Amino acid sequence: MTSKSVDREAPPQGALVIHPERDGRDSSRSAEARLEEAIGLSLALDLETRDAIIVPLRKRTPATLFGSGKVLEIEKLCEELEVDVVVVDDALTPVQQRNLEKAWKVKVIDRTGLILEIFARRARTREGRLQVELARLSYEKSRLVRTWTHLERQRGGFGVMGGPGETQIETDRRLLAEKIGKLKRELVEVRRTRNLQRGARQRHPFPSVALVGYTNAGKSTLFNQLTKADVVAQDMLFATLDPTLRMLDLPDGRPAIMSDTVGFISDLPHELVESFRATLEEVKEADVILHVRDIASAESAAQAQDVRTVLERLGVKVEDRNILEVWNKCDLVDEDLRDDLAGDARRQKPPAVLVSAVTGEGCEALLATIAALVDDAEPVEVSTLAGEGGAAIAWLYRNGRVMGRHDDDKGGVQLSVKLTPQALGQFEQLFPKVELRH
Repeated sequence: MTSKSVDREAPPQGALVIHPERDGRDSSRSAEARLEEAIGLSLALDLETRDAIIVPLRKRTPATLFGSGKVLEIEKLCEELEVDVVVVDDALTPVQQRNLEKAWKVKVIDRTGLILEIFARRARTREGRLQVELARLSYEKSRLVRTWTHLERQRGGFGVMGGPGETQIETDRRLLAEKIGKLKRELVEVRRTRNLQRGARQRHPFPSVALVGYTNAGKSTLFNQLTKADVVAQDMLFATLDPTLRMLDLPDGRPAIMSDTVGFISDLPHELVESFRATLEEVKEADVILHVRDIASAESAAQAQDVRTVLERLGVKVEDRNILEVWNKCDLVDEDLRDDLAGDARRQKPPAVLVSAVTGEGCEALLATIAALVDDAEPVEVSTLAGEGGAAIAWLYRNGRVMGRHDDDKGGVQLSVKLTPQALGQFEQLFPKVELRH
């Protein structure tokens, strides 16, 4: 008997990427840019794009999305390219997906399924995996009409009382509902632990800063630059999924907590928004939100609007929050356009900050701007007697922003310091004898 060698690294699956260009679709983005993004999503799933096409779509055909002639044309293209997967950069109904798979004789995946699959591969924490699995099952719940061949009725009951039982598809839906219920119960417990951890952090006198932005805008690179961390940062869509928290040193030695979150994307599946709502509460609770934009991209304005849309879906009211736009990748902008870009940044309300996360350009100015935003309270005047209050002064330097200091002839110290409400409350508890003037 001969042994058959097993190739541990399977060759990448060949993919045909299709962007249906519908009449009346959001005109802020070009069809070419949307197609390029779909190719990037396919690459993030380790698919080998053998061809990518834009298909004009005057109207949606209920059974197949595309017209019969275009379906036949794509079938021939699939045979010529010998693809394994067709990626349709649009939402497909379960019936459309099933019919296209039958017609093209390959696996068909729509935009929602593609993003869900990427999330499933990238999630690392237990909460992240549970959230992705819940989103995937919610998506699959409506797709039990796919090419199943065992949907005949089962026999139910015992002996002569046996009769027509539930259909297999009803059984599958029931099992799926039970699994979804189990995942939700597990998530409740995981989120309870996360809320306890968040509550413990809130008792510390440190302000919190959250990074948000379109996927691949450079959030993780900026996070590493500012916090000296080593979070995975790749030129790839959704390189980072699970939130990461690190200490951030602001000017004058003031610490803060910075969190790096999952990147947003246009048409983000609602299943994912719902499932990741708890994880993204780091954003809702932040004192300052940094909206990182790839300012070198021609799609920067449209991507920024997509981020605002997702924030609103999460319950973050943009107009009520300390949201600072960070225009990243300024090193990729032509030199003759830099002055105009800087002028546009100054005219923003509040003014945007130009940075390059790769070179570090503008990062000092960004830290100073963050410090000013978290120190929006009026300074507190602190007076200590000679020989006393050394621990209090050291604490204030560590946890507040000292705006001024005066040492008198008798050895006493007067500080003018800005503190967050949490820090002020903790200081009053720790040092009740130190004189404070608001």
